[in-house]
Amino acid sequence: MTETLRQHRFQVILAFALVYVFWGSTYLAIGIADDEHIPAAAICALRFLVAGTLMLAACALFRKKIFVSWPEFGRLAVVGFLLLVCGNTGLTWAEKYVATGFASLIVAITPIWIFGLESFVYKGERTSGRGIAGLALGVLGTFILFYPKIVNPEVHGRMQLLGAVSLLGSSFCWANGTVLSRRWKSKFTLDPVTATAWQMIVAGLVNLLIAIAFREHNIPWTHRGLGAILYLVVFGSWVGFTAYIWLLKHVPTPKVATYAYINPIVAVFLGWIVLHETIDRYIAAGSLVIIAAVAMVITASKAKTAPQTLELSKVETIGG
Repeated sequence: MTETLRQHRFQVILAFALVYVFWGSTYLAIGIADDEHIPAAAICALRFLVAGTLMLAACALFRKKIFVSWPEFGRLAVVGFLLLVCGNTGLTWAEKYVATGFASLIVAITPIWIFGLESFVYKGERTSGRGIAGLALGVLGTFILFYPKIVNPEVHGRMQLLGAVSLLGSSFCWANGTVLSRRWKSKFTLDPVTATAWQMIVAGLVNLLIAIAFREHNIPWTHRGLGAILYLVVFGSWVGFTAYIWLLKHVPTPKVATYAYINPIVAVFLGWIVLHETIDRYIAAGSLVIIAAVAMVITASKAKTAPQTLELSKVETIGG
């Protein structure tokens, strides 16, 4: 093995480690910020405004195109709203009531939502048998996770059930944003990093308006809460996303797609170790079923279009 090949191999391993660990750990960081009683809209406003503004400034510094027409900005705003406001802010709110590991598993079904939308709503893909099997398996895995909350709502609390249901809505919105990104890809003239920066800025401003509307002024800023938000900005948005974009350029997309079923494992493990979250038989069984379902959908025979979906399916993952 030549020195150049050895160095490239090291870079690939490092990039995968960054995506796996940092995107998987963003669920924990969100959970910590929630534990500090910082409102979800305030968390996301600070996170995305800081990350997006500095990312756009970096793009300008490297002389990338940052200015867009109003029609293109409108499309970016729609995608950013679906991904980062409906998707990520919804996740942040839900984690106030559900465990971080549980949240990551519900979010993990996003590729299954995408498959369903492309196959049955937008009619953009030819449905494959493997994909249909993965879709059915994903429904089963989701039912397993929800089962104890449905049959014993008084034990787990109705807000926990509401938070779990909202996660389904958040992941569905994320999937819709992903599909629209794919369909509008030819209309975007910006590179992915610059486009993401604008989407983050839009999401940050919308969340700021939400925080103002709900009069979330008395925010209990703590070192722990601010540290969690800073972690989301630096490692979730900057480091994780940069590593992800680099991998898409140097590694086959199906391999990059493995983040979709590695991140939940990391999130569940960290929630168990750091926050002492319980891993019961429903979480364990649901994890295995959902991860298998996602793997089936991602590796379905419609792989020819997968690169387009994956490139835009994560501005920094719904949790990341």
